[in-house]
Amino acid sequence: MANGSSYHTLVIGAGAAGLMATIFAARSASPGSRIAALDGATHIGAKILVSGGGRCNVTHDVVTPDDYAGSKRNQIAKVLRTFPVEDTIRFFDDLGVPLKREDTGKLFPVSDSARTVLEALLSAAEEAGTEVMPDHRVNSVTHDGEGFWVTTNQGELRTCKLILATGGKSLPKTGSDGLGFALAGSLGHTATPTHPALVPLVLEQTHWLVSLSGLAAQIELSVASGTGKNLHRQRGAVLMTHFGLSGPAAMDISRHWIAERNNDPNVKLLANFLPDKTFEQAEQELVTKAQSKGPTSVLASINQALPKRLAQALIQAGTGIDPATPIARLSKPDRRALLHSLTALDLPVVRDRGYLFAEATAGGVPLSELDLSTMASRNCPGLYLCGEILDVDGRIGGYNFQWAWCSGRLAGISAGRQD
Repeated sequence: MANGSSYHTLVIGAGAAGLMATIFAARSASPGSRIAALDGATHIGAKILVSGGGRCNVTHDVVTPDDYAGSKRNQIAKVLRTFPVEDTIRFFDDLGVPLKREDTGKLFPVSDSARTVLEALLSAAEEAGTEVMPDHRVNSVTHDGEGFWVTTNQGELRTCKLILATGGKSLPKTGSDGLGFALAGSLGHTATPTHPALVPLVLEQTHWLVSLSGLAAQIELSVASGTGKNLHRQRGAVLMTHFGLSGPAAMDISRHWIAERNNDPNVKLLANFLPDKTFEQAEQELVTKAQSKGPTSVLASINQALPKRLAQALIQAGTGIDPATPIARLSKPDRRALLHSLTALDLPVVRDRGYLFAEATAGGVPLSELDLSTMASRNCPGLYLCGEILDVDGRIGGYNFQWAWCSGRLAGISAGRQD
């Protein structure tokens, strides 16, 4: 093979983790080392450009291992500690992309443009002397003990070090098609079962919530086993849509509902429209109102805690009670039916919207198969892995990008320093 096709480090995937790995591999390698990132897409960074509604939610002001699922918390923590949020802010500021904090804790570029983030990363890669090569789809990788042969649609390349930053399966239109799992498997790695994460949920189309499309409310969602045991809980904004549920809380709980549903078909998703109250607390409050002076209607009472449209639909369609009924005249069975709908409504989820609408992938290569001080493979010398290909998925709000920055940087530094 001609020397022109030989590299010190090749990165497969030029998304968030891949570009980070490319930049830091070049910054860490000896002068003259050839570093390149390969990507099958014609245009680099599609997932970065569509993230955060086109603004790119770069990170969150506070990030902890508890914000992630998949691998063990102590494993995730070890990687996160190598590049805390403060360093991420400083890194992007140095690239000319200052970040701003919004009330939710999300950090966005001051420009409100994801393109400034992508262009800054590409410029940093160029300044570091790397090659970013679009339209280079990798077909296969082989390891011969001394290095790797990478076969692409443009030909074969040789590299001493290889970094897999291929992403997962989410948003396949941006180029994420799960190829990385096959490549990792061919190099001796396994992968835990994968499924969509941060994905909207589809309800039975006859359910009354579907008629409230466009309405948002603060709701606590919980995944409960067939026996009623609470397995996961998530509180936050939920957006009712023409197909079912979206919004931060629904997106965050989705990976847990899917995972538990795969193990137990009787799993339920419950909604508490009074997230500050239990059934018993809500009942006591309703009884107190019923005993107070004045003919308070059911709707007037519930409307104090919920948007009127939601309150009316929940009472009328959810329980069959006339919203104008005075609370004092509610029978005990009707009162308890109303309270059950308010605090533990069984949501008839039929499916998720799939990878086409998922913002992340749950599952992947376990962190136990890596040396987490370097992101190096324990199974294949010279191989490093980072980003969404790993069994780590974060909540909505910049957490998955923070994982990409941390793991990509660490993989790049480690690969670049190795001769």
